[in-house]
Amino acid sequence: KAKARDPISAKLVADLITAAGADRVLTMDLHAAQIQGFFDIPVDHLLGVPILLPHFIDKIGAEPGNYTVVSPDLGSVTRARKFAERCDVPLAIIDKRRPKANVSEVMNIIGDVRDRKVIIVDDMIDTAGTLCNAAAAIMEKGAKDVTACATHAVLSGPAIDRIRDSAIKELVLLDTIPLPEEKMLPKFTVLPVAPLFAEAIERIYEDKPVSPMFV
Repeated sequence: KAKARDPISAKLVADLITAAGADRVLTMDLHAAQIQGFFDIPVDHLLGVPILLPHFIDKIGAEPGNYTVVSPDLGSVTRARKFAERCDVPLAIIDKRRPKANVSEVMNIIGDVRDRKVIIVDDMIDTAGTLCNAAAAIMEKGAKDVTACATHAVLSGPAIDRIRDSAIKELVLLDTIPLPEEKMLPKFTVLPVAPLFAEAIERIYEDKPVSPMFV
């Protein structure tokens, strides 16, 4: 609950899915990991980072000393830290205050981004306000360039215009949400999630452990 009288809609959705007859759920990068516990049936919570990592490890490999991974807010720190550890690069964190819904205000950058190539790691891009404000703040602090990645491309409202006009050089997305042609930008790179889900489904049906996929 973000404030008083807010509904916890995810619990209702979990109950509806169970009532509809599902006996197992396979999902990726829940916005709040606690939602996994809302279900009364088994839930396998896959991660998008293993799909995103190879794309960036290839780039970082040539010049590992020039990169920094940035978490766009405090809620994404765990995800960004794992990403940074796998890439063996430093981590920086943006501390922001959100004055009202869908409006974000960048306050401070914890860590050093000056003269660095920055990778912003997030789980979801909705109106892109947080992402674009973060990119602008990073460039103001003297970064060389900004690349970003996220699992879910919601891209609602002014998101496309904001990203087009932003300092972001490349935005790597997964196709958990289909991206229509009219929303595609030259700076978008879209990676498929189908192979990961296919492997998970195969493991479930063959009674093999799914846990190795979370490493």
